[in-house]
Amino acid sequence: MKASRYIFVLFLFQVTALQAQFTNLDYKVHNVGKVRQVITNMGTLDPALTDFPGLIFCEFPPNSKEEHLYQGGMWIGAINPDGDTLVSVTKTHYTPHEFYPTAALEDTIWVVAKGDTVDLPYWPDYVGISDQDFVCKYSDYNLLNIDDHQPLYLDVIQTSYAWASAPLDEFILFNYYITPTRHDLKDVYIAFWMHSEVGSINASDNYIDEYVYFYPEHQMTVAEDEPAGNDGISISPIGFKIVQPKNDEMVWSWKYYEHENLVNRDIDLYAEMSQGLVMYNRLDPARGHIMLAFGYIPSIAVGDTLRVTMAEVLGYGMEGLMANAEYIDFLASKDFRVPSPPPKPGLQYTIDNKQVHLSWHPTLQYNPETYQDPYRGDGETQPFEGYRLYKSTISTDGPWTLLAEYDIPGNTIGFNTGLNYEYIDTGLLNNVEYYYTLTAYSKPDPASQFPSQETSLRANAITVIPGTAAPETVGKVAVVPNPYRGDVAYNSYNPPWEKPGGSRDRWMEQDRRIQFINLPSKCEIKIYTLAGDLIDVIHHDNPDKGFEDWNLTSTIGQAISSGIYLFTVEDLNNFNVQTGKFVIIK
Repeated sequence: MKASRYIFVLFLFQVTALQAQFTNLDYKVHNVGKVRQVITNMGTLDPALTDFPGLIFCEFPPNSKEEHLYQGGMWIGAINPDGDTLVSVTKTHYTPHEFYPTAALEDTIWVVAKGDTVDLPYWPDYVGISDQDFVCKYSDYNLLNIDDHQPLYLDVIQTSYAWASAPLDEFILFNYYITPTRHDLKDVYIAFWMHSEVGSINASDNYIDEYVYFYPEHQMTVAEDEPAGNDGISISPIGFKIVQPKNDEMVWSWKYYEHENLVNRDIDLYAEMSQGLVMYNRLDPARGHIMLAFGYIPSIAVGDTLRVTMAEVLGYGMEGLMANAEYIDFLASKDFRVPSPPPKPGLQYTIDNKQVHLSWHPTLQYNPETYQDPYRGDGETQPFEGYRLYKSTISTDGPWTLLAEYDIPGNTIGFNTGLNYEYIDTGLLNNVEYYYTLTAYSKPDPASQFPSQETSLRANAITVIPGTAAPETVGKVAVVPNPYRGDVAYNSYNPPWEKPGGSRDRWMEQDRRIQFINLPSKCEIKIYTLAGDLIDVIHHDNPDKGFEDWNLTSTIGQAISSGIYLFTVEDLNNFNVQTGKFVIIK
């Protein structure tokens, strides 16, 4: 992990509490497609001052642990009626954050699915465009005590779109609706800032070895990892592509910087945005501090709105990214209204001894089989084709294995198996997490040459723990594994017996695990040394869960050593007590 990111996190802890008193800070993560991107209602593509707990801000593809962004955001520069040259920024490397939401509870990030209609406080009857729309609003004047910040008095409504299926799942689209609220503005320029960081999150130098490019035909800047160093060969570059406005008379500026050349005063930022300098592509690897700017927009009057559309583009290698950039131009000509997958199906489950029963019977709330799609070119009145059921032993983010596929019989699509609404998965381990997801998918659209669309794997993912019901009282409580052996890689089991907690991907000492099984619904577990010293107490109160985990750590956070340990389990309903012992070998 990089030292700079540790410093950044510590700084967030110091200032977030203060800012949260005046603003309703929020974050969401686009996760229906192949790009996992954090979004904030401060306009950044990094966590800003929110309490986002993850370590990766822009991952592609899912579960790769490949980061692409350390910082990202928009700059808006203009001249106000007093002749002041001002720039308001969502993010640069050295300036403070200048855009914030209000403290109102509704000033959060709204999540809207495709075709759903939602009354937002600032956008009545908003209709979802993508499989996962995020909508938020922020302004550069909600906080006026920011050092060296003179606001332009702008409101910005931001929408971001993510899709679940190819060919739309390798980019995210952003719309920025920029409205002056106090002054008419002139000579307006817009810039997007990227501090790229392409490479494995676990590498120490994945942020200092990047090539940077500008593609004027796509109005796009790209950062690509050098295929060397301890971060290995990256899967995807990252690009910011300006989709709108398109104007042949626009002045474009594209620059990359080293730390010592970064600017932070409004007059200097505006000069960088407006000078019309396009540097040569940088083919020697270094840090990816990049600014892409365009203008000028002669004026924006109070109450008028400028719409800016930017696409964050990824893909499998530079070839894949460029193909996605070209496809975005085609989609823009259709206003991004393209065939869509069915609504997600409802997925329910019941557990039993070493098995899980899954079902998905259509209901009024969840019935993908009757959906209509007005954007298909073939006029198909029943675009639904079938269901796919997947399983993972790792997480709700996969990787996924296809368990079953059921589709409509009697056509030339798929296997014609016929629809089914139940599946029993047997041979499982009790008290271990398994993950399932169910998708619905459509027929392909031959008229528009659009492939079959499938609902998001992540959107329907559930965690299931098979096992028997809690016994009536104590008597059969046991510890597994017993003995616990420190030389066994329990985290390599499938499914893993031990796995990292939170967003970590590396096993640590605190991830050790033994399990007390066959617990009654309400009981208390006490763990002792052989000499009778109390090590830890575990309280259990769950009629549907007959087990509890322990991470081999005492109440004061000290890891226990090898030896024989005793335990007692007291049933708090009838006060029966069972004793036992287990062995730890490290």
